[in-house]
Amino acid sequence: MTIEVGTKAPDFELKTQHGETVRLSDFRGEKNVVLLFYPFAFTGVCTGELCALRDELPKFVNDDVQLLAVSNDSPFSLRVFAEQEGLEYPLLSDFWPHGEASRAYGVFDEEKGCAVRGTFIIDKEGVVRWTVVNALPDARDLNEYVKAIDTL
Repeated sequence: MTIEVGTKAPDFELKTQHGETVRLSDFRGEKNVVLLFYPFAFTGVCTGELCALRDELPKFVNDDVQLLAVSNDSPFSLRVFAEQEGLEYPLLSDFWPHGEASRAYGVFDEEKGCAVRGTFIIDKEGVVRWTVVNALPDARDLNEYVKAIDTL
């Protein structure tokens, strides 16, 4: 079951593409978080979505907001992907235990072994304020994220 609006966001501890540890709770009281789950690096729709965020990065990484993108790829794959696409925001690996964070948010597809396209806007107190979940082939509209962030 997907985490609902008004729910306390489950904390997690994941490694970035550079091997740094990131916890959702690190941002509590400091920044709103755009938490974006995507299936796999190097795939067409995922690359398009993440590059669109890269191209609008000041809206998603600033003094008030932090973008965290999570997939079930290994940190090593994510590093190559980030370098190839010029992605300078944290790509978090939910590789092992496989899909633990994705499952906590209710966006892990057990049959396919990856996260579906789930986005959660989390306020500074750690509460989910907006969410959208799309099927694997369906890209999300990042303009909807901007509108949701503007309401915080």
